[in-house]
Amino acid sequence: MGHGHSHGHGHSESSEPTPQAIASRNRANWLLAAVLVPLGVLTVIAMMVMWPSGSREGISFASPYQDAPGVTFDTGKIQSVVQESCTQTGQTGAGQTDPGQSGGSDCTFAFTQPDKGGEAVKVVINPDVAKSHGVNVGDSIRYLNLSGVQGAAQANGSPSYVFVDFVRSLPIALLAVLYAVVVIAVARWRGFRALLGLVGAYAVLVSFILPGLVEGKPPLMLALVGSTVIMIGVLYFAHGFSARTSTALLGTIFGLGITALLAAWATDAANLAGVGDHDAATLINMSDKISISGIILCGLIISGLGVLNDVTITQSSAVWELYELAPNTSARKLFSSAMRIGRDHIASTVYTIAFAYAGAALPILIIVMLYDRPLAEALTSAELSEEVIRTLVGSIGLVLAIPVTTLIAVLVVKATGVKGAVPAPALSVNPEDVDDTGTLAAAAAVVGSGRAETLDGGRSPRAAGKPARPGSRRAQREAERRGDGEKPIP
Repeated sequence: MGHGHSHGHGHSESSEPTPQAIASRNRANWLLAAVLVPLGVLTVIAMMVMWPSGSREGISFASPYQDAPGVTFDTGKIQSVVQESCTQTGQTGAGQTDPGQSGGSDCTFAFTQPDKGGEAVKVVINPDVAKSHGVNVGDSIRYLNLSGVQGAAQANGSPSYVFVDFVRSLPIALLAVLYAVVVIAVARWRGFRALLGLVGAYAVLVSFILPGLVEGKPPLMLALVGSTVIMIGVLYFAHGFSARTSTALLGTIFGLGITALLAAWATDAANLAGVGDHDAATLINMSDKISISGIILCGLIISGLGVLNDVTITQSSAVWELYELAPNTSARKLFSSAMRIGRDHIASTVYTIAFAYAGAALPILIIVMLYDRPLAEALTSAELSEEVIRTLVGSIGLVLAIPVTTLIAVLVVKATGVKGAVPAPALSVNPEDVDDTGTLAAAAAVVGSGRAETLDGGRSPRAAGKPARPGSRRAQREAERRGDGEKPIP
């Protein structure tokens, strides 16, 4: 009875933060604010100074989607597909010469019912589309309607209706809705906030970074300022204002800075100029202010934002969960345990980046393979060097961000944590407030430590509530607490 009373009293006292703990917590929070608040203010000021004017003066381009006089872009659904002789020797559906065709060659035509009504029209399908993917009955397509300039079209042998693209609005909309439903169903309120944060991130990209590149703003500063604004908004909006989120933000900004420096050096040292890229050539001809190297530099920084954010928030959460499960763990051991989780995360994340870029570059990889070029020459070629450097730069930045984030998280959690608190309440964590990755990592680390954390002055959770065996070390410790004077075990 006496022991039970003493235990209950000790539990109440240990659960209350001491004045020293409160003062330490306040100092840590003030330190985080002292670093992040000025950084946020400087970022906002830089964003206001660099905000693009929106003017497109000096930019000249002919949009392929811009209507010429008498020409319209219409949509419709394919009713039937036929193969017929081309109307003119060597004339393709796009009005361009195809050396592979002769006078007796066939072209693919799709009789299409216009969405705006009227009779079906005969749309010629581009040879590359007909050969690679093909068109089927029921497909919705967008086509160029040249019937308004029929005389000119007949004079040069061009068809009246030319295929432009497929209409993909419905499948993309269905996938977007399914994605949102899955995210919200699994992550609930936090998933909904993450989706809103993603919308905000794209708003910054479209309204600040892209127009700034068009107007010739410094690409390195554009990428750094825009990425910092995105990360501040996404992290705090999705994960809330807390020391844990602030720690992840510091690690993210550190990794972002490393990535930016490496990207700036690599873009210049490797002479990444976008040579051979059709889109790059189009941009160069549009305006003298547009720098292809600057666009590549900006892309190298932005492409790693998602993975960098992932590793930092997960690592910060892992440190917090480890501490909540074992609050008496030393800072050194806490750092070592969290880094064991981080090393596994590094390996899987490096694979993620490499495979993502390899998947996006599959057509180029196939062409390089067919050319039978040496591996070293292929990897350093103009076609693949940008993807290789993107992988290396992004991987170095996120790898270095993990130990820095872990160190900051350990220092903050030890400063803000309540020393002497029993871990039992911490084990009952609200699932809404815990990242799944951090919880699983923490549990794995604790199980792998090979020992159970002690509760109630040295008793393990399994032994709690069971009587001590006479003569055991546990009986000796309980006797010492009661003052019975039991003789020590030799």
